[in-house]
Amino acid sequence: MFIDRARIYVEAGDGGDGMSSFRREKFVEKGGPNGGNGGRGGDVVLVADKNLNTLIDFRYKRKYVAKRGGQGGTKNCTGMRADTVYVKVPMGTLVRDDATGAVMADLVEDGQQYVAAKGGRGGKGNACYVTSTNRAPTFAEKGEPGENRWLKLELKLLADVGLVGYPSVGKSSIIAQVSAARPEIAAYHFTTLTPVLGVVRLDEERSFVLADIPGLIEGAHEGVGLGHDFLRHVERTKVLLHIVDVAGVDGRDPIEDFDKINNELAEYSERLARRKQLVVANKMDLPDAQENFERLKEYVEAKGYEIFKASAATGEGLRELMFKAYDLLLQYEPEEDEEDLARFDEIDPDSYEIVEGNDTDWEVRGKNIERLVAMTNFDNDEALYRFQLIWKRLGIDEALKEKGVQEGESVRIRDMVFEYKDNN
Repeated sequence: MFIDRARIYVEAGDGGDGMSSFRREKFVEKGGPNGGNGGRGGDVVLVADKNLNTLIDFRYKRKYVAKRGGQGGTKNCTGMRADTVYVKVPMGTLVRDDATGAVMADLVEDGQQYVAAKGGRGGKGNACYVTSTNRAPTFAEKGEPGENRWLKLELKLLADVGLVGYPSVGKSSIIAQVSAARPEIAAYHFTTLTPVLGVVRLDEERSFVLADIPGLIEGAHEGVGLGHDFLRHVERTKVLLHIVDVAGVDGRDPIEDFDKINNELAEYSERLARRKQLVVANKMDLPDAQENFERLKEYVEAKGYEIFKASAATGEGLRELMFKAYDLLLQYEPEEDEEDLARFDEIDPDSYEIVEGNDTDWEVRGKNIERLVAMTNFDNDEALYRFQLIWKRLGIDEALKEKGVQEGESVRIRDMVFEYKDNN
């Protein structure tokens, strides 16, 4: 079964907690702190694999969770780092953040990797906090929480040349003639319900991948039929072969078919409208084909397109067509990927925002302040004092006052809720 979309949950491991301990050895005075750091949590990494061609595996397993890092030990021993969880996906998989829709990665090469969720770093042991003024710190950090998110995976086939056109114009018959692909062929619409790939070998040194894109109909760019599902796979192709039923077997006019399909491509993506395109007048072996061909030829050439006669039934004109498609491939110049513009912007980790909370009066959101709360042991007086110093350095008190916070109101940061007190 061909599956080209999936939604998965990835959760990296938390970092291990740091250790608070002191040397206890006979005849060694003032041994000092020797608590080790926690180990880093495991990452979740997506890996492109050329041996996969569908996202069907994600119908049966949707959650990928890495383990937590090991706890820090005495004698300055660092906790064990957790193993990375590798998730294989097909080449051509586009990774989006489920909440925002932003593009996070485009895995198009075999072995290409993307860290979908980064493991938290291990908390520092008390040995890391020794200073000239504090020779025996008693506190240690908790491990940093690992990242977690829902992702959308979209598979766009990696093909050099794509066959497009109305249903039943002969696309499946053409790919069966020129490659080893064997799609279903029958005398009814939408015989092909999933894209089919085939390798066209011109000689020992020249070949390319041809994709049979299931038939498009008017309104496909708005999702009519299975439009969005089909058009997505056309996006990565470098050359389009626009197949037209020049014999008008279903009573449609070839010129109208040609215009409607090109309109659907343009409405879906302006980049598709600019893609190099060869017009293929198929079914030349049938009656009325020659008369319609002359009209179609005059029309498409006036628009700047090159047209070829062909017959999928007899194989006429297909070899010449494949050589021409290969020549256009050699001339192909890639466009800048517009989806790169949607990637996440870099955010200052020290920045934060203060908003009205749902179950508290106020809520403070920011990468570093939330991480600080998660990694602080509030049961330890020294750790609490350190937290207050950092809180002051970040200017959160002043920012809360500017927002209008009042004495006694509740403030949430991550899972911790504080009661605001004005110490000035």
